[in-house]
Amino acid sequence: MAKTPEKEHPRKAFGWAARDPSGILSPFDFSRRENGDHDVTVKILYCGVCHSDLHHLKDDWGFTKYPIVPGHEIVGLVTSVGSSVHKFKVRDRVGVGVIVGSCQTCDICEQSLENYCPKVTFTYNSTYHDGTKTYGGYSDMIVVHQRFVLQFPDNLRSDAGAPLLCAGIAVYSPMKYYGMTEPGKHLGVAGLGGLGHIAVKFGKAFGLKVTVISTSSKKEDEAIKKLGADAFILSSDPAKMEAAVNTMDYIIDTIAAVHPLGPLLSFLKMDGKLVTVGLPEKPLELPIFPLVLGRKLVGGSDIGGMKETQEMLDFCGKHNITADIELISMDDINSSMERLAKSDVKYRFVIDIANSLSRPDCSM
Repeated sequence: MAKTPEKEHPRKAFGWAARDPSGILSPFDFSRRENGDHDVTVKILYCGVCHSDLHHLKDDWGFTKYPIVPGHEIVGLVTSVGSSVHKFKVRDRVGVGVIVGSCQTCDICEQSLENYCPKVTFTYNSTYHDGTKTYGGYSDMIVVHQRFVLQFPDNLRSDAGAPLLCAGIAVYSPMKYYGMTEPGKHLGVAGLGGLGHIAVKFGKAFGLKVTVISTSSKKEDEAIKKLGADAFILSSDPAKMEAAVNTMDYIIDTIAAVHPLGPLLSFLKMDGKLVTVGLPEKPLELPIFPLVLGRKLVGGSDIGGMKETQEMLDFCGKHNITADIELISMDDINSSMERLAKSDVKYRFVIDIANSLSRPDCSM
C-alpha cells in the first residue's frame, strides 16, 4: 500500500499544496528524504512565483499530479551537507531552480545540459529516481543532490534574485545559444512580464539596442524609463508596427498566451532569429513565407543546464541584475495567483517563505 506524502520519507516538511484543478493552495504536511552523501539540505528563505506554477496548479497542460507543491525559484541557506559534498557548507546561501535530477551519465548530461536529459527530474510535479514524487519551494525546506544546487552571488538580494533561477536562465540561455549577445545589434523583446523585463536587462548588459513590443501602452514608461529599453512598440499602433519592419536582428518572445507570430517575423531583418520561450496553452500558427523569403529562423529554448545557470547567476552578480518583484506572504498566494492570471504584477511575485510560512495553530 502506497505511503502518504507525510510518511513517505523520514524528514517532516511543511508547505502549501493544491489538491485539484481549482488550483487553490492550502497548508500541506509532507516529507523529505534524509540528507544523503551527495545531498544538500536547504532551509528555504524565498521562492519566486512562476507563470508555469499557475499552469501546473490548474492542470492547463494536462499532466499535473495532485497534490502539488509548486515553486522552482528557490533561495535559501544550507543546513546540512553529505559526506561527499565539498562545494557547499552549512550557512552558505544557495539557489535551487527548475530541475533537481537527471541521469548524469548520458551525452546530454556530459555536456552540462541536464535540462534536456530524457530522465530529467523537475523540482516539483515529477518523479525522482527512487520512485517518489518531488515537491517544490512553497515549503520550508528541500533536499537536493549537490549537482543541482547553485552558489548565489554575495551581492545579490535573496528575494529579488530568486526569479533568476527560472525567469533569468529562461532568457539568458537562448540569448547565449542563438548569439543574441553582439554589442550594437538590435533585440526585440515581445512581452514585458516576468521573463521579458529580465531579457531587457540582459540585453542592455550585453550592449544591445533593445525594443520592447507589448499590447499594453501602460508599459512604455516602465520599459524605457525604469528598465532602460531604447524603444517601445505598441502592437495596436499600425504606424509603429510598420516602422519596425526589417529593423531587428533578434526577437525573444516571452509571451505566454496565444498570439500571432507573423508581425514579429516581419520585424526581423534577413537572417533574423525569433526565439520563443513563453509556453502558451495552445499551438501557435507559424507563417512559412516570411521564413523562406528572409532566411529567418524560429527557435525555442528550455531554461539551461547547471553550468550555464551558474554562469548566468555570476553574470547577474557582475552586472547587479535582479528581478523587479512584489514580496508577498504565504497567506497571499491564492489572491496573487488570481492577479498573476491577469498579468497584474510588476514583474514577479516572490514569497517570503522564512517569515510567513507556518503551520496552522491546531489548539484554536
